[in-house]
Amino acid sequence: MNNKKLVIVKYIFEIALIIILSLMYYLNQPIKTSKILYIPKGSINQIIAQLKREKYEVCKLDSFILRLIGSPQSGWINIDLTSLTRADFLYALSHSKAALEEITLIPGETSYIFLNQLSQNLKLDRKKLQKYYEKYRLVKEGGLVPNTYKIPIGIKEEKLMQLLLQKSSKQMKALSLKFFGNFDEKKWFQYVAIASVIQKESANNEEMPIVSSVIYNRIKKGMKLQMDGTLNYGKYSHLRVTPKRIREDKSVFNTYVHKGIPKIPVCNVSSEAIKAAIFPAKTDYLYFMKSKNGTHDFSRYYSTHLKNIKRATK
Repeated sequence: MNNKKLVIVKYIFEIALIIILSLMYYLNQPIKTSKILYIPKGSINQIIAQLKREKYEVCKLDSFILRLIGSPQSGWINIDLTSLTRADFLYALSHSKAALEEITLIPGETSYIFLNQLSQNLKLDRKKLQKYYEKYRLVKEGGLVPNTYKIPIGIKEEKLMQLLLQKSSKQMKALSLKFFGNFDEKKWFQYVAIASVIQKESANNEEMPIVSSVIYNRIKKGMKLQMDGTLNYGKYSHLRVTPKRIREDKSVFNTYVHKGIPKIPVCNVSSEAIKAAIFPAKTDYLYFMKSKNGTHDFSRYYSTHLKNIKRATK
């Protein structure tokens, strides 16, 4: 091999060595991350772009490296550490999976009680949950959709509230498109307010359209709703409504005092309650009374209603 070829080989070797050393240096640089990270659906370039928007120090070189070691799966992943090398971070992006746990919001529950449940079950700060719920919610109450949610273990308060409210908003929009063909936020939450009263008052899903008809019939006649369930708002969700409470409660939820539907939903509602609010049964009922078997007796006349009360209280 002549001297010229030796010089070229030596030059190529030196360049390769510099590249390798530079890459090793780059991959060993520290990087900060949250333990729980959300990977959006899309290409590796889109994932890197999303990470950059979230203030991670990543670039096109990281896209190239990820193509070599494996493409990240979309969804929540558990990085486990908050400080690691870039090499470990990129490896974790492509290999980590989040451990999930389930949390259930039941129909008719208030957000106040649900936040208590999240705080206790997930060991999260109750005040922070309230802070971020208020920051991201669309309405004061009724903005969460009752469902069983899979939650990444270790998720923090802000990310959790963003996750739950975003998922709820997506479900609401899908349901509105099904019923109306569009999503009008003001109109939707007017129906949620009606549905929340139906949810609190109905013994089962089958009764919901009938309870809905009573609500519309009473409003049409200019009658107050006078329904105990509207007073089971917020922290009072599971408390029995007493005559004393009815007299003393000055909130917008007291339908013994105020006419019409409370402007703020009483609770979070099911799709069945929403459907009943939009499509009430056609009846002439104005009253209902819970019977001994737990369902309701419906009536048109007050005299019949009094007999139902007497029968139920015997």
